[in-house]
Amino acid sequence: MNRLIYESRDADLDKVVLDDIPGGSEAFELAAKFCYGIAVDLTAANISGLRCAAEYLEMTEDLEEGNLIFKTEAFLSYVVLSSWRDSIQVLKSCENLSPWAENLQIVRRCSESIAWKACANPKGIRWAYTGKPSKISSPRWNEMKDSSPSRNQQVPPDWWFEDVSILRIDHFVRVITAIKVKGMRFELIGAVTMHYAAKWLTGFIRDRTEPIDEGSNSSTWKGGLHMIVVGTKDDIPTVQSKDQRLIIESLISIIPPQKDSVSCSFLLRLLRMANMLKVAPALVTELEKRVGMQLEQATLQDLHIPSCSKSETMYDVDLVQRLLEHFLVQEQTESSSPSRNSFSDKHMYDGTPKGNVPNAKMRVAKLVDSYLTEVSRDRNLSMTKFQVLAEALPESARTCDDGLYRAIDSYLKAHPIISEHERKRLCRVMDCQKLSIDACMHAAQNERLPLRVVVQVLFSEQVKISNAIANSSLKEGGESQYQLMIPNRKTLLEGTPHSFQEGWAAAKKDINTLKFELESVRAKYLQLQNDMENLQRQFDKIAKPKQMSAWTSGWKKLSKLTKMTGLETNDTGSQVGNAEQTRKTPRRWRNSIS
Repeated sequence: MNRLIYESRDADLDKVVLDDIPGGSEAFELAAKFCYGIAVDLTAANISGLRCAAEYLEMTEDLEEGNLIFKTEAFLSYVVLSSWRDSIQVLKSCENLSPWAENLQIVRRCSESIAWKACANPKGIRWAYTGKPSKISSPRWNEMKDSSPSRNQQVPPDWWFEDVSILRIDHFVRVITAIKVKGMRFELIGAVTMHYAAKWLTGFIRDRTEPIDEGSNSSTWKGGLHMIVVGTKDDIPTVQSKDQRLIIESLISIIPPQKDSVSCSFLLRLLRMANMLKVAPALVTELEKRVGMQLEQATLQDLHIPSCSKSETMYDVDLVQRLLEHFLVQEQTESSSPSRNSFSDKHMYDGTPKGNVPNAKMRVAKLVDSYLTEVSRDRNLSMTKFQVLAEALPESARTCDDGLYRAIDSYLKAHPIISEHERKRLCRVMDCQKLSIDACMHAAQNERLPLRVVVQVLFSEQVKISNAIANSSLKEGGESQYQLMIPNRKTLLEGTPHSFQEGWAAAKKDINTLKFELESVRAKYLQLQNDMENLQRQFDKIAKPKQMSAWTSGWKKLSKLTKMTGLETNDTGSQVGNAEQTRKTPRRWRNSIS
């Protein structure tokens, strides 16, 4: 105080303003009482502010032994840091003391103390904590040191979740980071992350009928998040959009890298809010990769992520396409790796082997087919996006294409103006041989499908029926099975629309007409070829000189008469006369030549 007055160099100074003292007027009042010898009660509520104020006022041991800095440090070290709740309360009070509390290591020491206690064996915990069993009151809980707790009074492994969730996000991250260093199980780290999100992120707690940021025009999402409400409505903290963005970015950074540390549903809901609040693209990409690792655990409701960009579609189809690509990359990486990580023992109750790639792909294929059925109703969805998403998975991922057929039919119903060529291109993503009998029956009567697809469906079903009849004939009772199969085939053929039957008959008639025209053209081509050869011979006869030797002219006449004999045979059609002439002419020339 003396230095402040001296440095002001104001003779008429009657007031000293201390507007930057940490802890505010309450901390300064306690420090002043301490200077005048008035008893000051040190508590977890005022110790952090008083410690920072003592540092600001330079109340060190150089002036007097047992000064305020020494006393507050002793209270922090021996009282606060040994208590669970005091450490939480002091760390909470440090939120308004930055950067003093950080520079004085109060935040670090409290975080370390909380981390050590959180990692303690639950069987040895005797201190009070929020969320303890309701049957045990606080006084009796502290008296249970010598009594062994019964089964219904055992401390749960998540006993510390609620207490650390009251901290601000930066202090929460510090505590979780310290807990990770102590070796806490990644399942609990992921669980406390989800607990914190449910408490602080508004969208994770209740459905919303208005955008999160009322002043922002970019957020147009309405509702869709369902999680268990923690506490009462009065306990729900109000967080602005900017703070929620910081919370989401921090939570993404502390999620454990293990595959099943958090649920896929949580990741997708976090991704939904990250897109709405314009989180950093690098963190969004990292979150998409995490979702791709567990995409087989997602549900259809989780994939209903609204499009927050300038896209005209209601749902973000491009995002789902990227998630599917990350999933395929992850599956390919795991399949090439000798030691693969299964997604959890809790998912292996069905007795399937760990890391069964086809099963994961089949689950994702069913999910994608259901998603395509939902988004196909959007008239702004382009056929290219639909086709790319449908063809992203390999053919082995689908043993039955009923879901894909349902999506295609829904798209054709919502887009009736597309051309016939586009309909054929869209139907190429479906394998008619993988349709069930019910789907074939529906497709045979579906006038939205192209004629060629209907014919393929009927043909594939006929092949299936023929194979079934052939297999059943090798067994006993084959005749009865044959009788059961025939009505199905008749019903299938009779169920074909009349318009398709007429179209098929017209197509067969056109094919026969084309065949007849092709034969006519072929005959005309042969006739023209003969005429050209006759003209060529006449031209050669006129062009050749007449002065030739007897030997040469004899050979030319022989060749000419031989060819003319063959032509006369083809033109006249008299086989007997031509045969006699053919026999006589060579003999006459042979005599003359010899």
